[in-house]
Amino acid sequence: MPVADLLRLRVATARSALFSTALHSLTVQPLFFPTTLTLVLLSLSNRSCSLKALCTRVVHDADTIFALSSGHGKCGVAVVRVSGPASGFALQSIAGFRHTLPAARTALLRNITDPHSQELLDRALVLWFPGPRSFTGEDCAEFHIHGGPAVISGVLKALGSLPGVRAATAGEFTRRAFLAGKLDLTEVEGLGDLIHAETEAQRRQALRQMAGDLARLYQDWSQHLTRCLAHVEAFIDFGEDELIENEVLNQVDHGVSQLQLQMERHLQDERRGERLRNGVQVVIAGAPNAGKSSLLNLLCRRPAAIVSPVPGTTRDVVETHLDIGGFPVVLSDTAGLRDTVDGVEREGVRRARERVDLSDVTLVMLDLTQLPKDHQSVPSFLMDHLRSTLLSGEDLRDSLQKFLLVFNKRDLLPQEQLDNIQKTIIHMEGLPPACLLSCQSGDGFDQFLRVLQNRLQTLCGDPLVGSPSLTQARHRSHLQQSLRALAQYHQYRDLDLALSAEGLRLALASLGRITGKVGPEEILDIIFRDFCIGK
Repeated sequence: MPVADLLRLRVATARSALFSTALHSLTVQPLFFPTTLTLVLLSLSNRSCSLKALCTRVVHDADTIFALSSGHGKCGVAVVRVSGPASGFALQSIAGFRHTLPAARTALLRNITDPHSQELLDRALVLWFPGPRSFTGEDCAEFHIHGGPAVISGVLKALGSLPGVRAATAGEFTRRAFLAGKLDLTEVEGLGDLIHAETEAQRRQALRQMAGDLARLYQDWSQHLTRCLAHVEAFIDFGEDELIENEVLNQVDHGVSQLQLQMERHLQDERRGERLRNGVQVVIAGAPNAGKSSLLNLLCRRPAAIVSPVPGTTRDVVETHLDIGGFPVVLSDTAGLRDTVDGVEREGVRRARERVDLSDVTLVMLDLTQLPKDHQSVPSFLMDHLRSTLLSGEDLRDSLQKFLLVFNKRDLLPQEQLDNIQKTIIHMEGLPPACLLSCQSGDGFDQFLRVLQNRLQTLCGDPLVGSPSLTQARHRSHLQQSLRALAQYHQYRDLDLALSAEGLRLALASLGRITGKVGPEEILDIIFRDFCIGK
């Protein structure tokens, strides 16, 4: 096999493996595995085929697949999707189209019958989506049937009995869309996030990513980097013949430096997008019987944790997922922090401090009735209490920004005493924000909720404002690799231009792994487009 074809095969294989890694948890219909390597080798027999053409050919030579796309369980309407070269045959076989297929993208009411026994299975709407104007880029059909389990089972069984038609595997429809160039990896991940979105903020971020905002940003950087690499490669090959001016390298230096600044700013987002996607880690910590479990139940609006006057009731971490102000929160109730000889409780205290260390926000609970009567002693008491929540060796100053003081049991103190405590806290320097509430009566809870929502807003930001945020740890990893490779360019710029070019090539490959688009042919295209070689 020619070297160029072998390289194309390696790129196609790498792209397929990359997609599998990015979609290992995606439950959208369907991961695609080429039936045989023969399909790929046959595609490579055309030596001029591009990567995109190769992927498209592999997709169109694949089996026809079907799946229930609307989720399992009883429902009014269920959607069964079919994709592949035999989609038209499947539509004709069970929807009664004998000679011609229906008009594209037009809903028709048809009898759905078993292709062998001709038994009526349902009356349903059917739609025909001829490729490439479909989700997967292939011929597709949809059956909008009644959502009863027997109806769904009957239709799926009928489709499975047709030759060349098989049930899809997890993520397979989306994978075919990716291979056909309908979606890149970031858009695929956005689709998966949209399906799993539980809050308004998650929905907005996922829609923006699925619309291609993140992909366009990375694609712009890739195009800029591809141009820089093409210019360096041209200078290496033709600079000695004075066909390329030295000023070209100065332009590349400036372009690479500007790109580094943009990527560094993009990485310095304090993990806003990742927090919004995975949930903000909020931990309730404090002394026993301060009201931690009561606050958890109040936020959950249900008895998620056992509440008891006996100290040390909570031994392990109690975790629940919440939507607070449209932001996803992973809320954890922890064991009361105190010295104890009980081995089980001691392990619970260790886990509590460990969870605080990993948190984005720590709600430090205090019992107002346990504050010192002498107001001058309150500052030192509070600072000691804050230190007690940390793992040994942790610096309090580094953790203050994620703390929020929550003073519970305000209903047990007279108003005059509450006013004095508030004045004392307000005038204390170096303290995190504080709220006074009663988990028993609910007094002060609304104000606490507003403070917490503001903190969540600061941590997650507005997903619709500004540049799109990183949403995946793999994006961050590839961008960091790309930055290291760009540093290699500057390191070897005046020593060995070939090594510098390799740094740009590695940076471009790292960017390409984010979107799944890595095309070495693009570099050659730009060389011959931007430079009149041989004139």
